[in-house]
Amino acid sequence: MLSAPLAQQIARETSEVIGYNVLITDDHGIVIGSGDPSRVGSFHEASVDVLASQQAAWHTAAEAQRLRGVKPGMTLPIVIDGEAVGTVGITGSPRQVRRFGLVVRRQTEILLQESVELRSRLLRERALEELVRDIGSFDADVVDPAFLAGRANELGFDLGVARTVVIVEVDEPVPAADGGRSDVATLRPELLRTLRQTFGSADLVAAMTAGRFAVLPVLGRRSGGTAEDRLRFGQAAVRAIAAGHGFGSRAGIGGAARGIAALQEAYADAGDALHLGKGCAPGETSYVIDGLRAHQVLAAVGHRARSRLVSVVAGPLATHPDWPELRATLIAWCESGFNLVRTADTLHIHRNTLIYRLEKIERLTGRPWRDHRSTLTMYLACHASQLDSPQRGSK
Repeated sequence: MLSAPLAQQIARETSEVIGYNVLITDDHGIVIGSGDPSRVGSFHEASVDVLASQQAAWHTAAEAQRLRGVKPGMTLPIVIDGEAVGTVGITGSPRQVRRFGLVVRRQTEILLQESVELRSRLLRERALEELVRDIGSFDADVVDPAFLAGRANELGFDLGVARTVVIVEVDEPVPAADGGRSDVATLRPELLRTLRQTFGSADLVAAMTAGRFAVLPVLGRRSGGTAEDRLRFGQAAVRAIAAGHGFGSRAGIGGAARGIAALQEAYADAGDALHLGKGCAPGETSYVIDGLRAHQVLAAVGHRARSRLVSVVAGPLATHPDWPELRATLIAWCESGFNLVRTADTLHIHRNTLIYRLEKIERLTGRPWRDHRSTLTMYLACHASQLDSPQRGSK
């Protein structure tokens, strides 16, 4: 509990302030910190009785001569949670140093308690990070899910309730002219605190890297975790980071999940949604995997297979100057259920403009735009094209 580096820092700084040498021992009476570095590592015999009794002791010059490693002054116990973890001694005339004794001991105990609490928080943060990483890489053939569930319970989280996974990625800020703006790595604890304040106490939130965070929020019982409800988690995270820190960010949201195995799939889906959404929907900041399933499957088949699909199905359409616009039209046509009115509303164009575009696609491909089976194949080719040239178009 009482580390040598911390003890040396406290002893050195306190000695400089009060003008008397301060030394700190461990729970065996060994000096681990002193304003006089030559005393570090020596045995301080007076500390043994002080540790046992938890009572302060004063030693005159004559008394100090009879004790090993002791000089005139006073020795006080350092007590944390009722346990003596060491002692603090002040060298000098007992009458002179007595007025500093209680203050020095109390200050040492406060600094030590703060150090313990900080270490405890850091250990908890590390445990949460490792838990989320283990969920993300879970393999039932390697790890017993009950083991992960038990670790989560020890940290105060029930992984048996319905949850989803949200992965938030924060942009590095543009450097200010005066160089005064902090980067994401520096503000990581503050960003983590903001996310925890945004979500509930039952929602697991952990930092993964300097600019990436994972949230495993509990889903509402009534909603059943619909795509719209899950989207709100990502939007809430993005808004909170922008409002609290002025940083841009994006969120990928996985499916509804209950249990370790399902959470692992949701974690993978959230990562895919974030990666795919940035390219296929650049105007948005939160992406639910439900609307990117086709992209996810196409991303898994590889670039060569996607290129062949685009070449064979889209043909000359894929090299036409209006391809990004025509591609968006085909996607909206399919996702609007082949309904002219809904498609025109989605694209914010007149119905006649939509028909003109569809007829243009028919002329270039030789496939009737009312042939829904053929159009669905074109729909997949459009998504494949988005994956390989996301900067050229949006959904």
